[in-house]
Amino acid sequence: MERVQIEIFGQSYSIKGKDDPAYIRELAAFIDAKMKEIQKGTGTVDPHRVAILTALTITDELYRLRERYGVLEKTSENAASRLLDVTDNI
Repeated sequence: MERVQIEIFGQSYSIKGKDDPAYIRELAAFIDAKMKEIQKGTGTVDPHRVAILTALTITDELYRLRERYGVLEKTSENAASRLLDVTDNI
């Protein structure tokens, strides 16, 4: 495991992880940008409140993407099944 220095919302952190350091930095940059976006949008200055609002926003995005993925997965399975039915009848 490698230590990676990151900065999120003005705070420095030393993260130890198995993932590529560039990937960890990319995640940190995403969180930092999202927190700054939330702060600007709400005018909230309390970093804990900004962190909670950011976590809720990212979680909402995740849930919506999971829902879309589930719908796409079902749609693609149904389409593949129909194609197999068509080719079986040829």
